[in-house]
Amino acid sequence: MGYRILEPADVPAYLNERGHWPDPSDIRVREVSDGNMNRVFLARSTDGTRSLAVKQALPWVRVAGPSWPMTPERADAEARAYEQVAKVAPDKIPAILGYDPENYALVMEDMSDLEVLRTLLNEGASYGPHTSTRIGEFVAQLTFATSDFGMASADRKALLAASVSPELCKITEDVVLAEPYIEHEHNHWHEDLDDLAREFRADTRLRTEVADLRHTFMTSAQALLHGDLHTGSVMVGEREGAPVVRVFDPEFSFVGPIGYDLGLYWANALVSEERARALGLLSDHADQLALSWEAFEAEFRALWPTRIDTFFDDAYLDRFLRRIWTEAVGYAGTEIIRRIIGFAHLTDLTTLEDPVPASRRALLIGRELIVRRGELNNPNEVTALAEVF
Repeated sequence: MGYRILEPADVPAYLNERGHWPDPSDIRVREVSDGNMNRVFLARSTDGTRSLAVKQALPWVRVAGPSWPMTPERADAEARAYEQVAKVAPDKIPAILGYDPENYALVMEDMSDLEVLRTLLNEGASYGPHTSTRIGEFVAQLTFATSDFGMASADRKALLAASVSPELCKITEDVVLAEPYIEHEHNHWHEDLDDLAREFRADTRLRTEVADLRHTFMTSAQALLHGDLHTGSVMVGEREGAPVVRVFDPEFSFVGPIGYDLGLYWANALVSEERARALGLLSDHADQLALSWEAFEAEFRALWPTRIDTFFDDAYLDRFLRRIWTEAVGYAGTEIIRRIIGFAHLTDLTTLEDPVPASRRALLIGRELIVRRGELNNPNEVTALAEVF
């Protein structure tokens, strides 16, 4: 029938046609779309004993409408990422029950019993002892398995070819790694941040370092990434008495520098810490860089003996991990800055009664992470840097 945009009334018949639900009259549907890009529907049986989620990519950015066209093929990237993660870390993603490439729609498990991590943090909750550890493991497991260390050369080349996503990568290249440092119509910020926005645009050293990170992003095809790993793309909770962490929305997935995913997560941890500081709350936010990096490094080292290309010996591993660390620190800085003076802002800051002091501190931290990334050797030094401001 060709691509069609689903409405809530279409979902029962759609699930029946796709073989996911035998009786369409037994379905109650509500739309739960929350992100910037897609529509999400929750389908439940009338007795509440069964439920599924349907996510469809629109041919535009959902929050902007048809005025901002966007290829729905990003759903292909999301499905491909889930397929790869399911091979190595199935416990860290939602169960995918089917993908419809004609309508760019995923059918997956209902995660409404879980909470979005950002929402919990904004309400004053802690990360808890498991979340960032699971995230570090997730990044290591996915990136090792899809790198030249964990994947045969021919398979890697096929993955590279299939994962090329020029339109979505261009968004990151522009919105994250260029526009905040120039005058652009997408940028906006609180008027009391005018001076810092102006300083950043005129800061030659900062712009040069961002250009270096942008070039690495464009040219370093190390492994398959989530591509948009932040606290809004992580759901947490408890099932059968055990903690649950689920990473979702990998629609910006592409093959790129491993440090990028880590950097995005760290940026969000640092900003959530600034929110807690502004509210005078004691928090565990400052611990998250160490927890996620230590878990990533431990998991990557544990997988290293299984590498396919043994020319890269143990002596090389330390150098490789150092490069990942340094780039991740830099990308954390770019994510912080773009989330305050770029296009898409963080509710961590925007929902504060006075967002300016925390935003100023975060911007200054972001700049230092970028220009001093080669000097910062471990999470404790990053935490100490944040304390300075």
